[in-house]
Amino acid sequence: MLRLLLLLVTLPSYVLSSSFYDNPEQDPLPPPGSDSTEELHRKWDFEWGFSGISTFAHLKHVKCLSERDTPFDIGIIGAPFDTAVSYRPGARFGPRAIRAASARQTSFRGFNPRRGLNPYSAPYTIIDCGDIPITPFDNALAVQQMSEAFLELGSRPPALVHSTNPKPKLLTLGGDHSVALPALRALNKIYGGPVAVLHFDAHLDTWHPAKYPSAWPSAQSDFTHGSMFWIASNEGLIINGSSAHAGLRSRLTGWEDYEDDERQGFLRISADDIDEMGTAGIVNAILERIGTETPTYLSLDIDVLDPGLCPGTGTPEAGGWTSREVIRILRGLEGLNVVGADIVEVAPAYDGRGEQTALVASQVAYEILTSWVGRGMAEMEKANQAVNSENTRDEL
Repeated sequence: MLRLLLLLVTLPSYVLSSSFYDNPEQDPLPPPGSDSTEELHRKWDFEWGFSGISTFAHLKHVKCLSERDTPFDIGIIGAPFDTAVSYRPGARFGPRAIRAASARQTSFRGFNPRRGLNPYSAPYTIIDCGDIPITPFDNALAVQQMSEAFLELGSRPPALVHSTNPKPKLLTLGGDHSVALPALRALNKIYGGPVAVLHFDAHLDTWHPAKYPSAWPSAQSDFTHGSMFWIASNEGLIINGSSAHAGLRSRLTGWEDYEDDERQGFLRISADDIDEMGTAGIVNAILERIGTETPTYLSLDIDVLDPGLCPGTGTPEAGGWTSREVIRILRGLEGLNVVGADIVEVAPAYDGRGEQTALVASQVAYEILTSWVGRGMAEMEKANQAVNSENTRDEL
């Protein structure tokens, strides 16, 4: 009897109310089709972190490559490609894993207190453009597909007509690191010249292709996730003397690797440098090297982080940075003129049960988006002030 009384006490009031069942005239359900479109959106156009189709941060999904009628300012584009790796494959599943890990990022709770804005509710239009359908069978064709896709999306007019950004920005979710080469080829055509590269990585990725010795060399085998910046430099896609590596700590063939790197004009910041310089010192060194006006491509290999924290990658190297350090550095670099970015080498097959590598990648993406929106809004405000000042002078 006592258990029954306790059960009755704890039951919701609508269960105890017989009128809910006995009086059909009091049915709380509205007639189907009676809600206006506005009311339907108010009721149903919402997703919890654990619900909905997996797009990045629950953003609107548009197949941008085949649908040109939806303009955007920032596009999230997946590049599920990993047939240029030198060790563990699996980064083709990186875009899917990063999107899934971004599920707790929602527009209704996306406010970034360090910048004082919510990138998902700002005037800029950010959408998930889906994935490039990249062939896994032919690397030459894959590079062509990616180059065309980046050029197509990056050449469109932005959604915000009065934006100071002449073209939309693309944030690429890799994929192995070789996807940076077609991205740089596209940017070269879009901006009419080379750009600087800010490269977060444990490895140089400026290696001469011959550093991967083979008794059966081929032109196509020169293209790897460790040689793409060497190829890009030789094609004139990277500004020599204005680029930087950050987080280096890998083994080398010999000192000649550094000589090749120096000919390509990169500043080298090793993982150990953070002990003496701190995050602020690294930020200052990068800003001094690149400047705040130079068009810059930001390329972040997730293996810049220590594999103890982010094991889900194809070429792990011990002694890396923490997620807090990387995020702190990225936040200090908002002044850079970043025209495109990637987050690559997330290989979920090697990740932990908690998806920690993918979670870090999704947070890095959020920080990049926040910086893009923050810089853009600051530039728009500055432009508006200049126009208002000019109008005031004309009136006087």
